[in-house]
Amino acid sequence: MTLHLLQLHNVRVIGTGNVVVVLGHGFGTDQSLWKQVIPHLVDEYRLVLFDNMGSGATDPDYFSFDRYSTLHGYAYDLLALLEELQISSCIYVGHSVMGIVGCLASIERPDLFSKLILVSASPRYLNDVNYFGGFEQEDLDQLFEAMQANYKAWVSGFAPLAVGDDMDSFAVQEFSRTLFSIRPDIAFDVAKVIFESDFRGVLPYVTVPCHILQSNKDLAVPVVVSDYLHQNLGAKSIVEVLQTEGHLPQLSSPNVMVPALKRHLELSI
Repeated sequence: MTLHLLQLHNVRVIGTGNVVVVLGHGFGTDQSLWKQVIPHLVDEYRLVLFDNMGSGATDPDYFSFDRYSTLHGYAYDLLALLEELQISSCIYVGHSVMGIVGCLASIERPDLFSKLILVSASPRYLNDVNYFGGFEQEDLDQLFEAMQANYKAWVSGFAPLAVGDDMDSFAVQEFSRTLFSIRPDIAFDVAKVIFESDFRGVLPYVTVPCHILQSNKDLAVPVVVSDYLHQNLGAKSIVEVLQTEGHLPQLSSPNVMVPALKRHLELSI
């Protein structure tokens, strides 16, 4: 059972530090998102990396459209992996949607998390009354339509916008590669679940200290969202707006992201 679950998610545990750091990747990526970060952490921490079901080298036949019709499915996966690895306490670093997944998991089992580091995270992407998430429903409808019409063409257009760089850059090439590795029907379904979700209501129930890292220019998550998280989380929180552009600073600006992440791994609030 243990081996099976860990194999399903391509779990890797590296490093020999006493403090466990779990790295969760966002939509369209896999654990390779962290490859420029890992060398700077591996000597100090015990790192846990995994692929969300449907991404990376996971078997798409194991992707359950029912289980992942809500982000709670990913939160249950995260808790199951921690249990299988017998991890009783960790620092969790969640990128994008996996930041909110970390919040959900921490509400269920706050004892397992000493802190959450939320990178480019958002509780809601749709604009609402007195809330700016960055997208109108029309924007999302066009995005979903493009994904269904021609997935490869959509990736070629979306990746540079999300990363904030041109098609030839390393970060855009990497993001394109991981997006292309996802079966298009799974990518479409996951995107709809993420972009149409609203988890603003759960934020007051988060009791684990949260460190919010946000690019100062991000197509998917406006800077005001980091302020919203800071104001509405039930836990102590701190925000650092990074002088970076794009939704994936781990890939596009590791020279900025790595020092910030190391700072927040050590910082107590």
